[in-house]
Amino acid sequence: MSYQPAPYQQVPTCYRHPDRQTYVRCARCNRFICPECMRSAAVGHQCADCVGEAARSVRPVTNAFGAQRPKSMTPLVTYVLIGVNLLMLVLQMALPGLDRALALWPPAVADGEMYRLLTSAFLHFGLTHIAFNMLALYFVGPPLELALGRVRFIALYLLSALGGSVLVYLLTFNALTAGASGAVFGLFGATFVVGKRLNMDVRSVAMIIGLNLVFTFVYPLFTSQNISWQGHIGGLVTGAVVAAAFAYAPRQQRTLVQAGAAVALLVVFVGLVVWRTAELRALFGLA
Repeated sequence: MSYQPAPYQQVPTCYRHPDRQTYVRCARCNRFICPECMRSAAVGHQCADCVGEAARSVRPVTNAFGAQRPKSMTPLVTYVLIGVNLLMLVLQMALPGLDRALALWPPAVADGEMYRLLTSAFLHFGLTHIAFNMLALYFVGPPLELALGRVRFIALYLLSALGGSVLVYLLTFNALTAGASGAVFGLFGATFVVGKRLNMDVRSVAMIIGLNLVFTFVYPLFTSQNISWQGHIGGLVTGAVVAAAFAYAPRQQRTLVQAGAAVALLVVFVGLVVWRTAELRALFGLA
């Protein structure tokens, strides 16, 4: 009677680590995986490749404004904007001529220095001026950034700042204007619109807007300091319009409508600036 030895059976190894023996298979692709490559799943374990492929195929969840849930709750854009404004104040103190070079002055804008319409929104006339604006940005910015997402929040802030500057340019002649107030008032207007969209009680927001508008018009009557009501109103209206476009865009074409509305508003601003520039240049005899 002869003896036949059992056929040799190779011990399976992990497909990613051939030097590691294992008998566990991926529940999805059926390949052998070692403990390091195992990922817990609803049923059994899956390999890292299958988990990654599944994650890429899942459609990201967005809120009512099209913003995805952020990986971090830190309002990064808000903090960066505050940092930029503070940095510009330091530069203003170090470079005395910076105010004249970057602040909004209609004759200079009409002469081709269009950048002043935006750079002026990052300058401030003193510590009190910047303190009020940055404090408001610190409290109003984070919830809006979280609701709208970083890209929409940046667009809202910059368009509001530009909207305030454009109205100043349209309605003033020889005033030197600066400050983030237009952008901050735009955030106020956007907070009201976003609150209404989410069916929140916005009476406190309306009260804050009202008090700030009263302060805008009353404060100069009792002091020698001027406040650019044009910048405040321009920013407020712009912020509300931008937020309305972001909040009420149809879900099916949300991103397209939101981007289109922002671009359309920018085109309107450009048209108004071109018209005002031609008017001022004719007035100065430069046409």
